Amino acid sequence: QVQLVESGGGVVQAGGSLRLSCAASGRTFSNYAMGWFRQAPGKEREFVAAISRSAINTYYTDSVKGRFTISRDSAKNTVYLQMNSLKPEDTAVYYCAAYLTSSPLRAPTGADGYDYWGQGTQVTVSS
Repeated sequence: QVQLVESGGGVVQAGGSLRLSCAASGRTFSNYAMGWFRQAPGKEREFVAAISRSAINTYYTDSVKGRFTISRDSAKNTVYLQMNSLKPEDTAVYYCAAYLTSSPLRAPTGADGYDYWGQGTQVTVSS
């Protein structure tokens, strides 16, 4: 079992920044690829970003490329999502997820690929 706890959400004006954190506990963090997903009201959960175990590979959905950065700190068992130039359409509940893998390079971009999920943190971007 892996427990994931997100933090850092809040209300920000368009153009502003937030940094989300996801603290992992329970298992060896370095054995997991990590991902961020989001779900807006009335919409399906969608992929935002992912990072491989080694942090060599990162993946982003097109709408956040150049604005969001995913990173991980193995010493702190934490994955981050730095969000800049936020837009109202970024408003959603953001979830982090963990994927147990032997590959140091792979990180799924589909929600079905992940084994563990956090409870989510609300991000609201006002116009």
